[in-house]
Parts: sequence; C-alpha cells; structure tokens
Amino acid sequence: MASPRTIYQEEHELFRKTVAAFLEREIAPNYERWEKEGQVSREVWRKAGEARLLLTDVPEEYGGAGADFLYSAVMIEEMAKRVFTAPGFRLHSDIVAPYILNYGSEAQKRRWLPAMAKGEVITAIAMTEPGTGSDLQAVRTTALRRGNELVVTGQKTFITNGGMADLMVVVAKTDASAGAKGVTLVLVEADRPGFRRGRNLKKIGQNAQDTAEIFFDQVHVPPDNVLGEEGAGFTYLMSQLPRERLLVAIASVAIMEAALAWTIAYTRDRRAFGKPIAEFQNTRFKLAEVKTEVTVARVFLNHCLELFLAGDLDAATAAMSKWWLSELDNKVLDTCLQMFGGYGYMLEYPIARAYADARVHRIYAGTTEIMKELVARSL
Repeated sequence: MASPRTIYQEEHELFRKTVAAFLEREIAPNYERWEKEGQVSREVWRKAGEARLLLTDVPEEYGGAGADFLYSAVMIEEMAKRVFTAPGFRLHSDIVAPYILNYGSEAQKRRWLPAMAKGEVITAIAMTEPGTGSDLQAVRTTALRRGNELVVTGQKTFITNGGMADLMVVVAKTDASAGAKGVTLVLVEADRPGFRRGRNLKKIGQNAQDTAEIFFDQVHVPPDNVLGEEGAGFTYLMSQLPRERLLVAIASVAIMEAALAWTIAYTRDRRAFGKPIAEFQNTRFKLAEVKTEVTVARVFLNHCLELFLAGDLDAATAAMSKWWLSELDNKVLDTCLQMFGGYGYMLEYPIARAYADARVHRIYAGTTEIMKELVARSL
C-alpha cells in the first residue's frame, strides 16, 4: 500500500528483506513480553550486531557497514510498520554514533564504535533535564574541572536506552556563565562511581523501550572523555539535530503507510448493515483523504532524504519535515483508528499500539512549537 519508494535502489531492498527476517525472528516473538518488562534483552542487541544491523553508515574501519543513510531509513521503516519502537537501535546508531564519529578523537572512535557496532556497548544521549527540554542552552548539569579531571554533576530525564546504556553522551556546562558557548559534550561510562539510574519511566506508549532518569553525583571522568572541543557542544548539537528530526519523519511516514494498509483491509472485511464498511461513502472518502495525505508525505520525505544524502538538508527544512509529518501521522492514525470502531481501542490490534506510540512524535527531537519557531526564524 506504500507509495513508490523511488529513492531506494536494489541493494536497499535486499537489505530490507534481511531486516524484515531479523525482526520477525528476533523481535516479534518477544515484543509483548518486553512491553510488560519495560525493556528488551541485551541478547537482541548482540544479535543485531552479528547481523550487521547497527552503525550501518559508519565506516568499516570503525566496525560499521560503510553503507549510506538509506540503510538506516530502511531499518526505521521496517520497525515502524511493525510498531516496534524498541530496541533503541536508531538512537544508538543514528544519533550517538554520528557524534562520536564526527567529533570524537581517533582513540574515542576506535574504543567505542566497534563495540557499538557489535551490540556489546549500548549507548544513550543525555540531553533533557527535569526543567529543560528543547532549550539546550539552559541545561544545569555541569562538568567542572577539578585538578586533571572533570566532575560531572546533575540530573537527566526521559533518556532513551537510559535503563541499559553502558555509555552516554552527556550535554553539560563546562562554563555556566558562557551561555551556549559553555556547553560541552562529555562521554560518561555507566560503571563510574557516582553514576546512578533512577526510575524506568512509565509512558503512554513505547512501553518496550527503556526510558529512564539518570543521575550524576560528582562523577569523575578524564579530560579525554570530552567529545570534540570544550565549549563547542551546542554547535555540535545544532549540526546533528536535523538528522535526528529526519529519523522521526521517516518513522512517521512508515507508520502512516502501514495504518492505511491495515485500515483498508479491515474496512473491506468488517460489515455493517449488510455490507462491508468500505462501501459506505464516508469510509471511501476518509480513505481517499488518507491515501492522498500519505502519498504527499512520502514525496516530501523522499525530497528530504535526497537533500540529506547530498549534504543539503538545512535546519529549517528538517524542522518542517519533523513537525509536519509528525502532526500528520497523529491525524492519520486517529482517522484510521476510528474506522476500527471499538477494536481500534484494543491493544491486540496494531492500530491501537501505533496510536499510543506515535503521540510522542510531536514532542521528542523538538516539539512542534519549537520546530515552527525554527522555521519562522529562517524566513
């Protein structure tokens, strides 16, 4: 039911089959249990590493597959259309890994990236704080020099992979008086004294994905753990956020395409007043609207993917894709769920889980309101 994926080549579609087989074999049988437990197994991370599904666009010299970003897009699509929001492979491979690859020292890259590619080290990025979301200049976590060390102190929340992560990229202030120029990215290992995990947070959706509070109580790290240049963290964040926002856009389109397919099949089978509900004019018109919206969404997403592959996806266009496609996916999922009637509210139907899981698309990676502000500033 998906619109033509004209941007993908034969090798991407072959990879899609590999991903689909892995998901059906390793994730589908376990997903309901993981949702009850609030996190996945470490074993599935190692199996993903063995299948070379992690760090696909990281160069082979650092343990990656050396492929292009479309391999990541394929992985996101195949997980989204099955309503698998965990494991947090994409945050690990497509958010954390690029920070280390692009800004890390040679020693940092060789220490961490191969282990990440094998699924032996699970990673997270610690941005959000209890009082600070999209305004990253306002973080209160500090990483202050004490002798020949940095001492990290603070609290983070809503941290994806936070319950399992072995390594975190922490957004901290090394100079509280310097505003954005005082923000630094610091690598913090989970086994360091003073690091503590808090609650695994209970959420409306995405329940198999561990999302945790984490605390840093005077965690000592060497200066070598600074990622890139001290004080350049805000610049690095702004450079990488378009990629993060594109990840949300990809998932939004994939789940809309899946929801449309589920809904067409259901309305053809479900009967009311002696005929399939697909034959009622209201149903046909609603499906026509959704099909049109999803087709336009796919075309826009393909355009953004082309821009990203060419290195031309600017912050404003990434923000447009993130807010528009995430708002649209919430609208489409609501429309589709309604056509399932009472069954749409039952978690045994994928439309119900998709509806709950996708609500956060309008919030994480920057809220819709912040995205509109970014677009407006570019005018």
